[in-house]
Amino acid sequence: MTTNLVLQGPQATLETLERLAQLARPARTVPLAANALRCEDVAFSAGLKAGIEQAAFDVQVDATFIDAGRSLADFGLVAMDMDSTLITIECIDEIADMQGLKAQVSEITEAAMRGELDFPASLARRVALLEGLDAGALQRVYDERLQISMGGEAMLAAVQAAGLKTLLVSGGFTFFTDRLKGRLGLDYTHANVLEVADGKLTGRVVGGIVDADEKMRTVQRVCDELGIPASRAIVMGDGANDLRMMGIAGLSVAFRAKPIVRAQAGVALNFSGLDGLLHILA
Repeated sequence: MTTNLVLQGPQATLETLERLAQLARPARTVPLAANALRCEDVAFSAGLKAGIEQAAFDVQVDATFIDAGRSLADFGLVAMDMDSTLITIECIDEIADMQGLKAQVSEITEAAMRGELDFPASLARRVALLEGLDAGALQRVYDERLQISMGGEAMLAAVQAAGLKTLLVSGGFTFFTDRLKGRLGLDYTHANVLEVADGKLTGRVVGGIVDADEKMRTVQRVCDELGIPASRAIVMGDGANDLRMMGIAGLSVAFRAKPIVRAQAGVALNFSGLDGLLHILA
């Protein structure tokens, strides 16, 4: 199996990409778009990979080594984290902002995403701070602050057209995943349920917490339902609580991710949009 190298970046020129490509000494290069280039038949080594990735990162280009011939047709499912992956915000941080507590909650969120805190315990701490907030704040966050990440809608349209199923699995909340399911035509969603009483948040989550293990189980459960192995799943995430589900995937994609996640993922999209996946599997 020969190895290809895909170079891409939203601000990159083909001249910049060709210059990077020469470091890999490919048999040939194929332009994929104005800002994307495939280098074919590359003699892969760990040293080459490290050197190319650093040179690319320095000029805000994503570099992905991948076996030649891999395409969307090899997969049956795309599973995505929600906060800071499919969407640009951390919903709990924005909800907390309605209480004047964004800084305090964001600090906990960041530490949890870096893998420094136990996720279930950190979520319980953050949700407890929301006690007494009018539940209407959730709709305000959805209407005023939630945006789809760059390239997200294009990526979803392409994978859906190719016949892949889609799963949004989140340590966030069903209030947002349910709305995104309808808005984006997603097939499956799974997230935490915020308890509401008398129109206000109680500061508790109903039922079990969707942590790293539950995310992994959910991906496996959906794959079983589809009759495919987890090796036919693409899993996208950004935080430490995504690593377990990324670990069972056939292709793991770190999107704007924490260093611990970038280091373990098969693909790292640091600068490109989510639709950068399409060039990698073209």
